[in-house]
Parts: sequence; C-alpha cells; structure tokens
Amino acid sequence: QVQLKESGGGLVQAGGSLRLSCAASGDSRSPTMAWFRQAPGEERQFVAAVRWTNSNPYLSESLRGRFTISRDTAKNTIYLQMNSLKPEDTAIYYCASGSPILSSLRTPSAYRTWGQGTQVTVSS
Repeated sequence: QVQLKESGGGLVQAGGSLRLSCAASGDSRSPTMAWFRQAPGEERQFVAAVRWTNSNPYLSESLRGRFTISRDTAKNTIYLQMNSLKPEDTAIYYCASGSPILSSLRTPSAYRTWGQGTQVTVSS
C-alpha cells in the first residue's frame, strides 16, 4: 500500500511562491499522482496531475501559467511549484495517487490514496 506525505506548505504574502512536495512510499506505486486543494466550505478541487511513466503535466486551466507540477522518479516524489500566489489560493493542498482514466483525472473519487494535506495560506 502506498503512503503519501506532503510538505512545503506555509504562510506567504500575495505574489510570493511556494513549492510543495509529496513523497510516496510503500510496496507499490500507482501510475498517476495528483494535487487537489480544498478551501473551507468548498469542494475539493483538482490542481494538477502527472504520471510516473511520462512527464506530461495535466493542469487546471485556471491555474495554468502560475502552477507547475513535476516528478522525480528516483525519489518517488512529486512537486507543485506555485508562483504569483493569490489569497484565493489559500486552501489545504492534498496529494493523491491512483489509476484514473484520462476522463477522470480531475475527479477526486478516482484516486485511492491521499496524504494528510498541507496548509497553504496566502495573505493579502
């Protein structure tokens, strides 16, 4: 079973940057890794995804240009680079792994394993 551990969250001023990390450990590795976020009172929202077998990123259209996802296969770790952060980016950011088909890549229920989440707070 895969375990996921996020790190890198924190408090940052608007316009700043953060890089989140998610390390996967365990007996097996699901083919797809993703980032989701959830703000208070809102549903969990897709941010980005990447497959271990290739580096092609899948990004939320609304975040394209500010956020990027990458992976390090040797370290079993994915990253979320967040630039030009805005107060509306404030949320708990979750790492997830699973085997979604392409049409379900952005659906939280398509992912089997989740990390505990890391808080990102952007002050204005």
